[in-house]
Amino acid sequence: MGFDLEAHRGGRALLPENTLPAFANALSMGVDTLELDVGVTADGEIVVSHERGLNPDLARGADGAYIAAPGTPLVKLRLDEVRTYDVGQIRPDSVYAKQFPDQRAMPGTRIPTLRELFALVRKSGNSGVRFNIETKIDPNHPDDTLDPQAFVTKLLGLIETEAFSDRVLIQSFDWRTLQLVQQQAPKIPTVYLTLQRGSGQTVALDKATSWTAGFSPADHGGSLPRTIKAAGGAIWSPYFGDVTATLVTEAHALGLRVVVWTVNKREDMARMIELGVDGIISDRPDLLRQVAGEKGIALPAGTPVEP
Repeated sequence: MGFDLEAHRGGRALLPENTLPAFANALSMGVDTLELDVGVTADGEIVVSHERGLNPDLARGADGAYIAAPGTPLVKLRLDEVRTYDVGQIRPDSVYAKQFPDQRAMPGTRIPTLRELFALVRKSGNSGVRFNIETKIDPNHPDDTLDPQAFVTKLLGLIETEAFSDRVLIQSFDWRTLQLVQQQAPKIPTVYLTLQRGSGQTVALDKATSWTAGFSPADHGGSLPRTIKAAGGAIWSPYFGDVTATLVTEAHALGLRVVVWTVNKREDMARMIELGVDGIISDRPDLLRQVAGEKGIALPAGTPVEP
């Protein structure tokens, strides 16, 4: 595997996140990997959604009004109920809208199933693009999703049925799901997501947290790469602001790939490539293609497709 150019949620700076129009745009442009998030509905369908429930900044009901916070968990809604919500336009007055002012609205867009995304990729004829699938499961909010075992069983079952096992990576901040994937589908690479700062911090260097499935960097010399290697990971996926050249070198020495998230500025993309990371997840795959090309990285071919 060479450099991995990943479209975050399909490239959400450009089109509505985690939707078929966004993924079609990324496929048409040319990316190595479609990055996405999944949840499971009350009737067992795997849907593509970053939140564990409906997002009040995205979801509008049949009356055209945005839903009230916090938004019903997907696991409490059937697929036919999920389908009634329009997620094609960010709530105009939200912080999210200010973050992505150039996102093209696609009113009438629905939350897709993972099965539909696989069908779109088949339709595109792209036989090489990969799927970096994040399990949206939070150990601190167990009632918002299926339990890890049920979640993983559903996800792996669909991937196998759809015959995409050799093109899938499973990523998570909740390492419990990654441990289960390694046991049940050892050929699928696992991607250990980490965040070391702020209120959303998922790992600490001196102890295990609720996210790390009992693994503590304190048992591995305070090293996150060594901890992930011990846990059985293939890829370390840290927040890009947590990465240094020394850490990239250490991870590579252990045989881990390093794929950073979420990098949207030209200068940050260039700096990460210079640090030697193996891939970048970006909301701006168009800009990432430019920067990677300037750095002499071979770019994936586009496969134009309509959603």
